[in-house]
Amino acid sequence: MSVLVNKHSRVIVQGFTGKEGTFHASQMIEYGTQVVGGVTPGKGGTKHLDRPVFNTVEQAVRETGADVSIIFVPPAFAADSIMEAAEAGIKVIVAITEGIPVKDMVVAKNYIKSRDCVLIGPNCPGVITAEEAKVGIMPGFVFKKGTIGIVSKSGTLTYEAADQIVKAGLGITTAIGIGGDPIIGTPTREAVKMLMADPETEGIVMIGEIGGNYEALAAEWIKENGTKPVVGFIAGETAPKGRTMGHAGAIVGGKDDTAQAKKAIMRECGIHVVDSPAEIGKRMAEVLKGL
Repeated sequence: MSVLVNKHSRVIVQGFTGKEGTFHASQMIEYGTQVVGGVTPGKGGTKHLDRPVFNTVEQAVRETGADVSIIFVPPAFAADSIMEAAEAGIKVIVAITEGIPVKDMVVAKNYIKSRDCVLIGPNCPGVITAEEAKVGIMPGFVFKKGTIGIVSKSGTLTYEAADQIVKAGLGITTAIGIGGDPIIGTPTREAVKMLMADPETEGIVMIGEIGGNYEALAAEWIKENGTKPVVGFIAGETAPKGRTMGHAGAIVGGKDDTAQAKKAIMRECGIHVVDSPAEIGKRMAEVLKGL
């Protein structure tokens, strides 16, 4: 089992022939992901990376049976690409694009509510099911198969957590980089729910950061419904109030947005909080052994 993507996922790349799309599609193919084609308007009927190129997502779905799409489209057009994928029947939409205007994402998120799909991102590293499918920009070699799921707002900390988990003698089921923008498709709580429901996942790593209330809402859900141990980390402990720290959503607006406040809430809800990402793997191993 896994969540969102696996070895059977049929993936298309929106923005396929661009620089980013080309590079990361090549990496995904090398990892073993079933990339079945891509979309670049105006280039339909050609081939790229030995895969067919289509003018629209609808054509790509009809011709290839794709059920997953990854988006490498410039910010001004990315929200339209999300809606196009949802309209065409794509089940998992992964939006890598950073810098999509908030007003565009309000429209896109509202649009996909009535569609049978899951949006990951935008401004995210994507999703990887270890040794099965990589739909994103993460370094695949870091992720070894195992029983720990990862949910993270931060791309680099996703990779760091995976590395620590593997070094502790464990491995990864699926890692979900949810994205750091104010409006994203799948908040922390929803991603945690997916991993809680996955029979192969025995423990979950939850990585958050300053700003917003995603971690608090997830922690409260875990307290009421959690059936698996969760190790948590919050980035941005030393960030000054009101400062944007890399991610558009990482702005401390009030006392509950700080790293200290979030960690306190998580601890109260039974999450095993660590103060350094270097402790994630060690703590998870201890928790699974009942230490």
